[in-house]
Amino acid sequence: MTTPNTQLRAVRMGLLMSQDDLARALRDAGTRAGEPNDASKRLVQRWESGAIVSPRPVYARALESVTGMPIEHLGFPSPVPTAHVSDDGTGGHDVAPSSTGVRPASPAARTEPSASRGPYSGVWLSRYEYFSSGRGETYTGLHYVVVLQHASRLTVRSLPGSSDSILTMDLELDGAVVTGTWTEQTASDGYYNGARYHGAIQMLIEPTGRRIAGKWLGYGKDFEINSGPWELIFQAASTSKATLEEYDRRP
Repeated sequence: MTTPNTQLRAVRMGLLMSQDDLARALRDAGTRAGEPNDASKRLVQRWESGAIVSPRPVYARALESVTGMPIEHLGFPSPVPTAHVSDDGTGGHDVAPSSTGVRPASPAARTEPSASRGPYSGVWLSRYEYFSSGRGETYTGLHYVVVLQHASRLTVRSLPGSSDSILTMDLELDGAVVTGTWTEQTASDGYYNGARYHGAIQMLIEPTGRRIAGKWLGYGKDFEINSGPWELIFQAASTSKATLEEYDRRP
């Protein structure tokens, strides 16, 4: 008997994605990260049905990038096994249910980040400033975000209850330098009527490793290039369900 992965299905549906949409997004995420994968609708179906209980690491990283959630919150065990070899000695897409039914134990609690190497996974407060030409004032955007680190890459996604808009970032670490892109989907009933904005960002990690600060670039309504300060402030190293629920609120 297999147990359906209802968590993954719920997250997919919450993102308003079909199984085909999720597979396509996983392939795109793999390409962006330099780790191409062969995600397909059939593979997503096998995950959701429980026929496959653990994705390969390349798929786990893509799933975290697309959903912005730790792999253990998607109905999979953590840590994800590093490899799988099938009975005939060939590599498989993923790990099928084991005969013992025992899943790997959860990893130990993470420590606070080090400026030189991290880990940076956890909950951070995102704060940026922007000038609204239509209102003639400077505003501050605040989100609690989940940061997930895979080697030198950071994926960032806002917690839904922390703001009416959805914020995502795709970042690359090079020592203390952080470079990447950001996207924000504004609220459909807000001032910007659901407009989607995106741009570039470059930041520096402070020696404490508890603050990452820099500047964003983006375009305005008249296609002028705008800029402003942006910072991430460390809040908690855990990405447990209880921690995410604690910060799923307005800052």
